[in-house]
Amino acid sequence: MIYLSHFEFPDGDREFDFLLAIKRKCYDTFYPFQVLSKHALHMLDFEPVTILYGGNGSGKTTALNVIAEKLGLDRDTLYNRSNFFEDYTRLCSYETEQEIPKESRIITSDDVFDFMLNLRSINDGIDTKREDLFDEYLNAKYSKFQMKSLDDYEQLKKVTMARSNTQSKYVRKNLMDNVREHSNGESAFIYFADKIKEKALYLLDEPENSLSPARQQELLKFIEDSARFFGCQFIISTHSPFLLSMKGAKIYDMDEDVVDVKHWSELPNVRIYYDFFKKHEKEFE
Repeated sequence: MIYLSHFEFPDGDREFDFLLAIKRKCYDTFYPFQVLSKHALHMLDFEPVTILYGGNGSGKTTALNVIAEKLGLDRDTLYNRSNFFEDYTRLCSYETEQEIPKESRIITSDDVFDFMLNLRSINDGIDTKREDLFDEYLNAKYSKFQMKSLDDYEQLKKVTMARSNTQSKYVRKNLMDNVREHSNGESAFIYFADKIKEKALYLLDEPENSLSPARQQELLKFIEDSARFFGCQFIISTHSPFLLSMKGAKIYDMDEDVVDVKHWSELPNVRIYYDFFKKHEKEFE
């Protein structure tokens, strides 16, 4: 499925005209101006899955943030937004093949990281409560409690429950359902599975962060299936060789002086992996 067919960024000449018209010259940066134009990136044409490949500073994250801002996509966390961001996006344009669904969103590594921190915080709170309940159980079970008034009714219930249950049952009955504790990779994958629904456009910024190679391959299959069977379109920034190998993906090499489309096996990052394992090939036999 293709919702967003292409997106145009201002070229070097339009950027120059805008910057020349600025009367105040005291700014340290004009970001996002002069980032994408360094590599002569003017327009991106999109397929059901389009990948922006490149190293740090190549502009792939900037491109995603600009597209998301221009389209008004939902996002969970803030991003690097300079004084000139609105001016820049105003100079951008795009065309669609179909109306972009409301459920569309951008998902960044910051979103995933915040989700994992929140999940960890919840689990830490539950662990603390669990320890308190262990102590409460022992105090209630072996106390010489006598009810003297209705004010003692709640304590009576605790004593009765403690004396009629094992410690583990007492804790389970008094504790909120525990949130399953996951590794960072499991939590990150859960986040993607929860946020990515049917029939929508998704911008993913380096989704491989926090994912093991095995989990990256699971995400690869999940994205392929979502694009093929569930009407989703993806624009992904990544340098993961696993995600770059995605079937049918159109890959833009953002490291080239003039951004160009390449096959995943031609990309320098992938070639490094290939050369390394080729060098040690006999050790795997």
